[in-house]
Amino acid sequence: MGQPKSLSPADKLNVAPIGNGRIAALVDANGRIVWWCFPRLDCDPVFSRLLTGDEEKGFCDVVIHGNGETRSRSSYVRNTAIIETILEDGHGNAVKITDFAPRFMRYERAFHPAQILRRIEPLRGLPRVSIRVRPTHNYGQPSERQTVGSNHMRFSGGVDVLRLTTDAPLSYIANETPFALTHPVTLILGPDEPLEASVDRVSREFLELTRDYWLHWVRGLGIPFDWQSQVIRAAITLKLCQFEETGAIIAAHTTSIPEAPDTTRNWDYRYCWLRDAYFVISALNRLGATETMESYINYITTIAVDANRPLHPVYGIIPDESLEERVAGELAGFRGMGPVRVGNQAAEQMQHDAYGSVILGASHMFIDQRLPGVGDESLFRRLEPLGHQARRLFLEPDAGPWEYRGRQRIHTHSATMCWVACDRLARLAVLLGLSERASYWRDHSEKMRQEILKRAWSDKQGAITGALDHEDLDASVLLVSDLGLLPASDERFRKSVHVIGKELSRNGFMMRYTAEDDFGAPETSFLVCQFWYADALAAIGERERGREIFADVLSRTNCYGVLSEDIHPQTGQLWGNIPQTYCMAGVINTGMQLSRSWEEAWSDA
Repeated sequence: MGQPKSLSPADKLNVAPIGNGRIAALVDANGRIVWWCFPRLDCDPVFSRLLTGDEEKGFCDVVIHGNGETRSRSSYVRNTAIIETILEDGHGNAVKITDFAPRFMRYERAFHPAQILRRIEPLRGLPRVSIRVRPTHNYGQPSERQTVGSNHMRFSGGVDVLRLTTDAPLSYIANETPFALTHPVTLILGPDEPLEASVDRVSREFLELTRDYWLHWVRGLGIPFDWQSQVIRAAITLKLCQFEETGAIIAAHTTSIPEAPDTTRNWDYRYCWLRDAYFVISALNRLGATETMESYINYITTIAVDANRPLHPVYGIIPDESLEERVAGELAGFRGMGPVRVGNQAAEQMQHDAYGSVILGASHMFIDQRLPGVGDESLFRRLEPLGHQARRLFLEPDAGPWEYRGRQRIHTHSATMCWVACDRLARLAVLLGLSERASYWRDHSEKMRQEILKRAWSDKQGAITGALDHEDLDASVLLVSDLGLLPASDERFRKSVHVIGKELSRNGFMMRYTAEDDFGAPETSFLVCQFWYADALAAIGERERGREIFADVLSRTNCYGVLSEDIHPQTGQLWGNIPQTYCMAGVINTGMQLSRSWEEAWSDA
């Protein structure tokens, strides 16, 4: 029997995002760009190595040549979205690679082109390197049509042409020929547009301005005393998931990284789920990242005010674009574990939690005085049709928060979020002095609340269950206190937290549920459930236990401090799409809740 194949950093999900609000790419711990959707977050990946199996295509890297073992180390520049990777050969010759996407203010507006810069510098000795640029088009087809100019190369074959502008020897790049790196060189990858200044000057200027932008942005954040670096990294990562042109925040940068090994639970997460709004807006609000929050609320509100059609659970970064699901046959999948899906069938499902999520998001316009656009009676009237839909649907079966493809029930979370829609409308009506509307929505919400609590409680389980009139447990029940359905002091919530913590835990990791679904029994833990559990424990007075669970989750990040969607309870290996917005928002929200205050920390010193 042959030796098992060694895993690359990307195979272990040791990848880090860079981006600028228009595009995002993933760089692995060897300095290889393994994923980049171009020219937008949701487009065809020109670098797709993360999903090509054993095929060496769809990447950009720097190979250092020399005798002995090559060593690498890679990390973010502190408080930025800039990555530095150092490669060293067996004789100590070393090269530094700096990767970033330009992001700064220019001409009084945001400058964030669909562009990546790689600055490659000799660090020690006389390193010999080869530069390899092997893009793909049309989801995995190698870009074989190359045009070489005086200082650029054009890669065509798809909808968009990728242009490489460089001051490195083009012939060496075209032929992947090793050469002595005697001075810094830069690769500028982006649209097919000429560069108006020298490559080196642009590289140095853009790097300095991008570093200054991120340092300035981080200085404006409100952060907890404990876990500061982790919360800052989560905040930057969350911002990298936003498409600033529309304000949409996608669930992850990738598609089809499996939830577990050798499964077909492979989904495209490059879109915006309305249910994320509650967690994301809470995180941005706690950080004080009001501009990012405001643009996201505007995106949500744009969808919400179209009252002529029911809400979908998920939308594209441009809301009206089709998300029809298909399989990309040219990509073998992450570690060969296909299929690779483009689009998401969940957009066609009925998921009733969307109504509460949207109203929760929009409610910030009424209560947050930092926002320039204040919610008024006109906006309230535009939101009321969503409340009517929620009232009508709260006892109708749906696919639930976990998007079951072959089963529908009256899910407790969906029904609770429908109640949230009506409850928050009642509260907003009070704020606006609309007493008749406040009474109307309060009466309906209280009837809904009583029905949910009566039918979701199971005497057999001694807990609130995942669906009305069913016995299966579900981790989403941990949210009912935070959402306001029950106070944390209510014995039903306290018992539910303990039962769920006992029955859904696997080796210390919380499962979403353990009952079989369309694909069999789930194998991995959905990481955001750890944050929900930690928060719930703190709410019922078990704060130290919550802090322990939170600290353990933080120890499970990849080498860049980033989390994916899932973790295997036995191996500790990360699985699922990355970076996961749910999880990065969880780091922020739970970190804020469980941290000592600055006053407490100083008094403990």
